[in-house]
Amino acid sequence: MQELLRRSFSHLQRRGQGHTQQGARQGFKTPGEGQAPEPSRPGFGRVGKQSGESLGEGEALEYWGCFTYFAPHRSSSSRDRSEKAGERGERFERERLERGDRLERPDRGERADRNRPPITKRSYSKETEDRSRERERQGAQEAVRKVSSMTEERDRSREPVKREPAPPEAPPKPALSEEELEKKSKAIIEEYLHINDMKEALQCVQELACPSQLYVFVRNGIESTLERSMIAREHMGLLLYQLVKAGNLTKEQYYKGVHDILEIAEDMEIDIPHIWLYLAELITPILREGGISMEELFREIAKPLVPIGKASTLLLEILGLLCKGMSHKKAGTLWREGGLSWKEFLPEDQDVNKFVTEQKVEYTMGDSSDTPSRKELTAEELCKQMEKLLKENSNNQRIYDWIEANLSEHQVSSNVFVRALMTSVCHSAIVFENPYRVDTVVIKSRAKLLQKYVSEEQKELQALYALQALVVKLDQPPNLLRMFFDALYDEDVIKEEAFYKWESSKDPAEQQGKGVALKSVTAFFTWLREAEDESDNN
Repeated sequence: MQELLRRSFSHLQRRGQGHTQQGARQGFKTPGEGQAPEPSRPGFGRVGKQSGESLGEGEALEYWGCFTYFAPHRSSSSRDRSEKAGERGERFERERLERGDRLERPDRGERADRNRPPITKRSYSKETEDRSRERERQGAQEAVRKVSSMTEERDRSREPVKREPAPPEAPPKPALSEEELEKKSKAIIEEYLHINDMKEALQCVQELACPSQLYVFVRNGIESTLERSMIAREHMGLLLYQLVKAGNLTKEQYYKGVHDILEIAEDMEIDIPHIWLYLAELITPILREGGISMEELFREIAKPLVPIGKASTLLLEILGLLCKGMSHKKAGTLWREGGLSWKEFLPEDQDVNKFVTEQKVEYTMGDSSDTPSRKELTAEELCKQMEKLLKENSNNQRIYDWIEANLSEHQVSSNVFVRALMTSVCHSAIVFENPYRVDTVVIKSRAKLLQKYVSEEQKELQALYALQALVVKLDQPPNLLRMFFDALYDEDVIKEEAFYKWESSKDPAEQQGKGVALKSVTAFFTWLREAEDESDNN
């Protein structure tokens, strides 16, 4: 290679000297005369030396290494070759600059290579190889990532789906204090006694959400009605019975509330002389079916009273009320079935037989002490006896006692007794003036008596037949039957169903005067149907 360069250098040196001499003959000045060569015709001899000076071998080699593409000469052919070589150099320089510009402005996908050094001519192939290796490595890493993600997804799909945790339950309301519960209980009791809405009262008690403190409600219910009317006490007793039956009030809470009152009942007797009767009216409803058994109730309520000798007093009042709602025989059966004995409730030194005889509770001692069988009375005898009692203005209790003492259970449940009782009560309520009218006060005062024995739909129908016969016997005074219908309906003695059955009845035995009676009560049935329609719409 060096030999080739020396030969080229000798050749160019000879040609350069020839070109210099030729230029001198043609009138050109040499560079040695202080003028630089023309820009369009560069002189080889002016590169680092004065004209006439020869280049050293090292200098020539260095110069040739830098400009091997450029050969200065004056002939047209050499000039063309020089221009072509210059164009190639410019094109190469332009391409080099373009490559550098592309490297200096990478596209979006190669921004990560921005900090790399610019690619030169010598490092271009190496850079290409590095980039190829980098792409291969990135591709392998991307494949590994895809496989890994697919594996994770498959693993997640195999895992059981985790249920979202249930939202936390609302914290329970704090329990009411005894004072707060007492205020709420009084409000519920007052509203119930005012509107007599059993369903609403049961819901309100349930909403108290204090099952372990309902003894406060029982205590307030008994205490707030002791000095009120008998009806208020009966309603309160029915509410407590319904609470026990529905399971809202436990027996333990009921007993605790009752005990709170019984423990101070002897002191209250000074201000309320009939407190034992009033307490019996509040307690007796709990003995109904679905409530509490007689055996359990009597033994529980007697616990605070036996030490003070008042247990028998309260039990006698309860038994008296029970016998009004059922026969003596049934009340005695409940007593004996419960295994009860008066010895449990009387002081040890008191004679049981003497007590039973004096208090007339022989029915509690067994079948041998039952009253002897009674003969059945005729309809006329029944009516005469009932009219006698009613004319004497006997209270309902006296009438109850006479019926229980003189009539058998079979006769009391017969249609003959029902018709006789209805006829006697309605006849006592007629004011015999012109025109005849009904004393509704009498009907209202005897409503409990009628409800006790006219307690079924069939018996209500028999009572209406008896009333029809009474009005026919009186020659059907104008509007008299209508006034009776209004009073009996208002006092809840006869229900709508019984009235409709009487209206549509075709019983041949009850057709005397039926047509006239129906015409006299047409307005009543019109009103009854309209009231029923309005109630349904509401």
